[in-house]
Amino acid sequence: MNQDSTLYVGLDVHKDSITVAYAMGLDEVELFGKIGTTQVEVDRLCKRLQSKARHVHVVYEADPCGYGLNRRLVEKGFDSMVCAPSLIPRKPGDRVKTDRRDAFKLVRSLRAGDLSAVHVPTVEDEAFRDLARAWSSARDDLKQARQRLKSFLLSHGVQYSGRANWGPAHRRWLSTLSFDSAWQQLAFNEHRRTIEDRLAQGGSAARGGRLLAVLSGRAGVAGDARHPVHVGGGLVSELGDLSRFEHPRQLMAWLGVTPSEHSSGSKRRQGSITKAGNSYARKLLVESAWSYQHPARVSKDIQSRQEGIPKPIVDRA
Repeated sequence: MNQDSTLYVGLDVHKDSITVAYAMGLDEVELFGKIGTTQVEVDRLCKRLQSKARHVHVVYEADPCGYGLNRRLVEKGFDSMVCAPSLIPRKPGDRVKTDRRDAFKLVRSLRAGDLSAVHVPTVEDEAFRDLARAWSSARDDLKQARQRLKSFLLSHGVQYSGRANWGPAHRRWLSTLSFDSAWQQLAFNEHRRTIEDRLAQGGSAARGGRLLAVLSGRAGVAGDARHPVHVGGGLVSELGDLSRFEHPRQLMAWLGVTPSEHSSGSKRRQGSITKAGNSYARKLLVESAWSYQHPARVSKDIQSRQEGIPKPIVDRA
């Protein structure tokens, strides 16, 4: 073991394989090889890396495989980083991409300090975020299912005379519809069944959202019975620990709402927002901004729940 040098390791991670490259200090980058992604193979790799140097710095790109590998490396005592793929320096005109070259590039960029780390959430924060995203996906699916049913009815000349807001009256009207063709009736029933399934899915995520919000100390973002994980809950789940932002400018840059800029000499040109960072959190922020155009409405369920609660608490909610 080399006690003085630092070992830099780059991992090109895929679903079934990990290509490993490393460099001892300022030495040339070498290919370690390709391993599997099982826990046994990762542990074997950790032992071999620990035998080469006392200080081991490891990096891999953020990908759909999640943060399990990073947590495993941290447990083994490594200095592990998950870097942002979009911010990795790339040479103009480089048209050759292989797992080996990607691993080599990660080692060189890590050693040069050219990589930007992404925030790795805790297991609890990640679970809360997964639930918030699941509810958001169910809500989007419900919106699409309703739009498909409306398009189906419109194409057959069926229109609702009142306000088609999917309230009780509108849903009762839908239950009275029938079509002469058995195929059309079957298609109509499938559209309605899809909507009911999405409503049930949203209700299940809602109950889970209220429970997880209480367990994680976030009961203040639970919302009402119809919208349990609202915009505030979604933002909290995406932002995680706000203390990691040392200044509001860092938060704004992470959200991608800072203006783009192209300045040179005495000329300063600023354009539209950068739209970098977390696009879903930025979408929620825009939704919350638009909501301030309209006064808040208090449903009957919320009114009954607010009875007996001090006014300062109600105002804050």
